[in-house]
Amino acid sequence: MCRSIKTLRPPVLPEEATEEEIRAAALQFVRKVSGFRAPAAHNQEVFDRAVDEIAETTARLLDGLEIRGAVRTPTP
Repeated sequence: MCRSIKTLRPPVLPEEATEEEIRAAALQFVRKVSGFRAPAAHNQEVFDRAVDEIAETTARLLDGLEIRGAVRTPTP
């Protein structure tokens, strides 16, 4: 696993992860899996789409997790 992807849930992160943090983790994941730091122009669209989809899925995951003992603040 990519060690530069940090845990984005409490209690590791004291507050809810920001969109920026979620997107950065998704980007790191796609870079690791694809083996590309920056894709060639002909792969840019599929690379960006993967980052978007993983970021959305990650946000849903974090929103749905029940962390016992943590105070949960609802998202607006």
